[in-house]
Amino acid sequence: MKKLMMTMVAALMLTATAMAQENNGRREGRNFDPAEMVKAQTERMVQEYGLNEAQKAKLLELNTQYAGKLRMGGRGGQRGGQRFGGPQGGNQQGGMQQGERPSREQMEARMKEMRANREAYNAELKNILTEEQFSKYEEAEKQRMERFGRGPRRQQ
Repeated sequence: MKKLMMTMVAALMLTATAMAQENNGRREGRNFDPAEMVKAQTERMVQEYGLNEAQKAKLLELNTQYAGKLRMGGRGGQRGGQRFGGPQGGNQQGGMQQGERPSREQMEARMKEMRANREAYNAELKNILTEEQFSKYEEAEKQRMERFGRGPRRQQ
């Protein structure tokens, strides 16, 4: 009986240790620098579309400008710690408390804002890239949207 209890305690301790290490690894992955994310996104695009140095510099500037407005360097419904309602994300007009879900109107407004930001980004990007590079970019974006289930909306 003692051996069984000791074995169970040892297994429990090993499991707890493994979970602690796993959580620690996740925590480190979440500590990201938005500037580093922008640089990584820019480098990825330079490699993928074969940009020259002048294009790279303009793209880095564009990506930095839109980092908080698009997903690069930011998070889905949040921008640099902001929630839908404003900088503090508190209970201001249109604001939200922690854990509170946004209203349909807030979601629609946010989606409209994100769509406008994406269109503005693409318009400026079109001025940086050649026609061939931009068409390659559009095709890659289309494939990403389809892969993540965000393709063109279906008629109901």
